[in-house]
Amino acid sequence: MAKYEACILGLSLAIDMNVQELLIIGDSNLLVHQVLGEWATKNAKILPYLQCVQELTKRFTKIEFKHVPRIQNKFADALATLSSMIQHPDKNFIDPILIGIHKHPAYCAHAEEETDGNPWLHDIKKYLEKGEYPKTATHTQKRTL
Repeated sequence: MAKYEACILGLSLAIDMNVQELLIIGDSNLLVHQVLGEWATKNAKILPYLQCVQELTKRFTKIEFKHVPRIQNKFADALATLSSMIQHPDKNFIDPILIGIHKHPAYCAHAEEETDGNPWLHDIKKYLEKGEYPKTATHTQKRTL
């Protein structure tokens, strides 16, 4: 249902933006084939979602659905789940989520120097081996550890 809700939300947003031609790339093989009419819908709970998507698709001059396996697009899966959880006072609109995509991975180039001379993972390793917190650890540090 989350996939259908994300699809409906995207279609509604595209309609509001007066988009005429649309390519929908989804990771739900089931949704794509059901919307295209290639697979039947046996789940009665899904049927209203399917009908809504099919009605919305009629508003475009050209619309295409393409399946991308979830393993190749975890980002789409996360967005679909997120979109189904967001509640907005105006049911037809969601504030845009700004997402930055970088061409190169980011690396942390700054680390604080350890005051006790041990590497950063020393306390973690000691806790895992012996179940002991450092003697000077605060409550917050213990929770973090």
